[in-house]
Amino acid sequence: MPNVDVLNLSGEKVGSMELADAVFAPEQVNEALLWEAVKHYRASLRQGTHATKNRRLVAGSGKKLWKQKGTGRARIGSVRSPLWRHGGTVHGPQPRSYEYPFPRKKLLGALRSALAAKLADGKLTVVDSLEIKEAKTKPYREALNKLDAKRTVLLVESGKTLTQALMLGTRNLEGVELLLNNEVHPYDLLRYERAIFSQAAIGQLTAALEKSAVKRRSRQTAEKEAA
Repeated sequence: MPNVDVLNLSGEKVGSMELADAVFAPEQVNEALLWEAVKHYRASLRQGTHATKNRRLVAGSGKKLWKQKGTGRARIGSVRSPLWRHGGTVHGPQPRSYEYPFPRKKLLGALRSALAAKLADGKLTVVDSLEIKEAKTKPYREALNKLDAKRTVLLVESGKTLTQALMLGTRNLEGVELLLNNEVHPYDLLRYERAIFSQAAIGQLTAALEKSAVKRRSRQTAEKEAA
């Protein structure tokens, strides 16, 4: 099992923690699955409000411009015809949702891949607690600097230990986002340079992911035996 140092907000080592192989082993990294998860997440962010006007919506008279026959000109029924300049658009984009279903098993697999990749890159930090008594930005900025997190940072805390001081102290930090352990998406881990977990948050998240990985392996074993 991989081990990770547990630090305090001063950057000092206060202990160590064993991480599950089912979640953090290097072979867990699946780049194709990560790509699928990010593509699905970004598709759900699209507003889909684009729209073009067809001949029913575009401005202009519906009067027939000249008689059908005898003029020597091409027959035409309306200035709103798509064939004419300023006419309607044919088969143009219309408002729609870009969301599509994404299996939960694949999402959990992508989350395991993102965590394993973050650990392999040395960009995952575990601290004993993210709590600072003062609900101010400056102490958190100093703490992040001591943890070598000077650029973009994802802070992950457990819902049971989340405090108002933590939310108020980090909300104005540029490039810093605070999430609960049950809200973390693979896209969040890839988007931010460093990920800092509290010990409680990483423990709960690892337990949930390990449980799903064990179920998946046992199901695959049963299918092989049945075949």
